[in-house]
Amino acid sequence: MARSVPRAAGRRLFGAQAATYDRVRPDYPPALYRVLRTRCGLAPGASVFEIGPGTGKASRQLLRLGADPLTVVEPDARMLRFLKGTLAPWPGRVRFVRSTFEAASLPAGSFDLGVAATSFHWTRERTSLRKVARLLRPGGWWAMWWSQTGDPERPSRFSRAADPLFEALPTSRKHRLSDRERTRRHYRRRLETLRSIGSFERVRMEVVRWDRRLDSRTVVDLFGTFSNVAVCPRADRERFLHGVRRIVDEEFGGRVTLHAVATLYTARRR
Repeated sequence: MARSVPRAAGRRLFGAQAATYDRVRPDYPPALYRVLRTRCGLAPGASVFEIGPGTGKASRQLLRLGADPLTVVEPDARMLRFLKGTLAPWPGRVRFVRSTFEAASLPAGSFDLGVAATSFHWTRERTSLRKVARLLRPGGWWAMWWSQTGDPERPSRFSRAADPLFEALPTSRKHRLSDRERTRRHYRRRLETLRSIGSFERVRMEVVRWDRRLDSRTVVDLFGTFSNVAVCPRADRERFLHGVRRIVDEEFGGRVTLHAVATLYTARRR
């Protein structure tokens, strides 16, 4: 989806609801981490940096799979406090940097892998990709991915029912759960941008799909963490979330299956 919230606001948007975000946002699928292990060099002792770790959804799994050290770059002080708690089981293996990625002071040519998990759209894309390339060792890997609720290739009855609610949001740029062609354009543009930087080779994209079965309360909490919902005026946000709850309860018996899709882009530093 396109970024419909100003970059500066988005970088500090989620810290106020970090615990809810961590509870309701889905974990990333195992297939994604298999690619990082088999292709991108994620192994015990790999030096890894992560852009915008948020609550540590990806960070925890990177550490379990051997990232050591893991350098996390997070601009939101509230989110960073939460992150330090969630990563406490790995003492001494995490370096915390409170900064935007563009301003962060990191050692050039010293990382085996860099990642951004549903966060890279909050950076200045081309500037940040050039910096990523400078930070990686020759032959090091870059991986960025996005997790999306609602699969445009598998529009469901629920997504069609919820789409008018999204379209009515004052902050939405036609953000719908079933916008197929718009999503395909994003796929193509991100691949083209990665290739155009000139510092990467073996540029690839994978798509991983899965489903989640959720009750109405969890759906409401989840949708409340979407950026274009979180920044709405309170009355608009409450109207939207009330509509979501009504659809799930009245049209789907209180539980709904949400399709999800993760798009993973990988590239190797020349």
